[in-house]
Amino acid sequence: MNTAGAERRLVDGRFELLQQLGGGGMGLVWRARDNALHREVVLKEVRPADPAMAAADPDGERELRERVLREARALARLQHPNVVVIHHIVDSPEHPHPWLVMELVSGGSLADRLAYGPLGVPEAARLGRGVLSALRAAHAAGIQHRDVKPGNVLLRPDGTPVLADFGIAAVQDATALTATGALIGSPGYIAPERIRGQEGGPSSDLWSLGMMLYVAVEGSHPLRRASTLATLAAVLDEPLPPPVRAGRLGPLLVALLDKDPALRPDAEQLDRALAEAEYGPRTLPLTPPAPAARPAPQDRIPTGFPVSPTAVPPSAPAVRRSRAAIAAVAAGAVVFAGAGALYLSRSGGDPGTGGAKAPSAATGAAVTGAAVSGPANPSGASSPSSAGPAVSAPPPAASTAPANLLTPEGVRRTVAALQPYAPGNKVFELTVYPEYAIAEVPTSAGPKLYDRITIRAGKVTKEAGGEVIGDGKAVDLGQYDWDALPGLLQRAQATLNVPQPTTRYLLVDADMFDDSPALKVYLADDYGTGYLETDPKGTTKRSYPRGS
Repeated sequence: MNTAGAERRLVDGRFELLQQLGGGGMGLVWRARDNALHREVVLKEVRPADPAMAAADPDGERELRERVLREARALARLQHPNVVVIHHIVDSPEHPHPWLVMELVSGGSLADRLAYGPLGVPEAARLGRGVLSALRAAHAAGIQHRDVKPGNVLLRPDGTPVLADFGIAAVQDATALTATGALIGSPGYIAPERIRGQEGGPSSDLWSLGMMLYVAVEGSHPLRRASTLATLAAVLDEPLPPPVRAGRLGPLLVALLDKDPALRPDAEQLDRALAEAEYGPRTLPLTPPAPAARPAPQDRIPTGFPVSPTAVPPSAPAVRRSRAAIAAVAAGAVVFAGAGALYLSRSGGDPGTGGAKAPSAATGAAVTGAAVSGPANPSGASSPSSAGPAVSAPPPAASTAPANLLTPEGVRRTVAALQPYAPGNKVFELTVYPEYAIAEVPTSAGPKLYDRITIRAGKVTKEAGGEVIGDGKAVDLGQYDWDALPGLLQRAQATLNVPQPTTRYLLVDADMFDDSPALKVYLADDYGTGYLETDPKGTTKRSYPRGS
């Protein structure tokens, strides 16, 4: 580093150091100005924690330098909006150690954000999808990150997550830098198989992502203990405590944090589940969690949403536990919801549980005048387009919405109200609550695009929805026997281990495993959710009681 005056410190005659942003055992991070291109950047100064020891350990210094170069090469291979951009590397004889020059991501880290309180479920799901997208790009390029944690996820001003710090990444076909038996990573975010000494794979990064999301929504790390070794032992052997704040993300987190990599959802399943958690219809606006200790299980979930299935007892069979959790989320449960060889990152602690800002609910163009109780427009008017301002719908009938839509007649009226907006009587998804219903209907704009139709108090509201994840199989509402619904509700009440449900709803969509039309009844209370799935005629296909 060159010095030109007490307040002017230059690296490579070009990068002016302005402010130290952080530091650890492997070096310092600086905000700097690139005087050649007139922009602010980040400089990562990678150097040994103790220069005197480095001089006595030339092999260690050489390994450290190689790690810097490997990080630079890994980042250079990834051109992705959710991966930090590397601009330049300074590695010349005039500098005792290398410097990485990267883009400045000005929104702080996820760890900084969590210091103010946990994330809401949609916010966490949105962030998770961004990090997952970065990991998928890395895995496709033969790179395993191996250190996914809140401190390594940076945030742009608009909240977009950016995955950083590939310093301990494993690059396919590259020479290993870690001695046999050494463990590299952050104790609470190392997947169990890697603790056991296995190399791990993409699933290990997904496990770390799952733990990061658990911490983000719950406000604390479930397996962090008083020492590094105790934490590693807990990750390896102790059961995962049931999520309390996670809502519809709960079963996904349980599946993703399974100790057996073979039982975890893959990246595609994970993306679909996160998308549905992010965009699922909202029943109430988010409210921030109270700035107090984590609530006891008997307290109501502070998001105002019904609770999705949560973690199951450790005695439950592993295969059933994991696959039930995947099915419960991915099928669309509609609720809005170091010494020696041990090299461990020690930055940051558990985030607090203070209040978090609530994202605002999206608003759409209202489609007025359509009554649930009335039939479809007999004039055969064309369906409203999926874009544009408010669109007039068929005139309302005289009666108002039924008191309870979760009846055969209530569902029929809902289906009739949807007909002007659902070509061919098809939907990607229909969810019916006692008071209202929400549908995702295909549009002519694209085979996987949908509008979201809400039916409440005799009125229909249409807003642009988005793009379905995965195959996007639509179902025909005309195939279903709605008269089977009362018996189905009784069967669910008798078998789902939710004796006093606070929420009931019906989900109509395609089965996540074989794309066949399916009916699902969900019952939820403050402790979790159970659901029963049948074919369109009411014949049971699978059942997942709460706690099964």
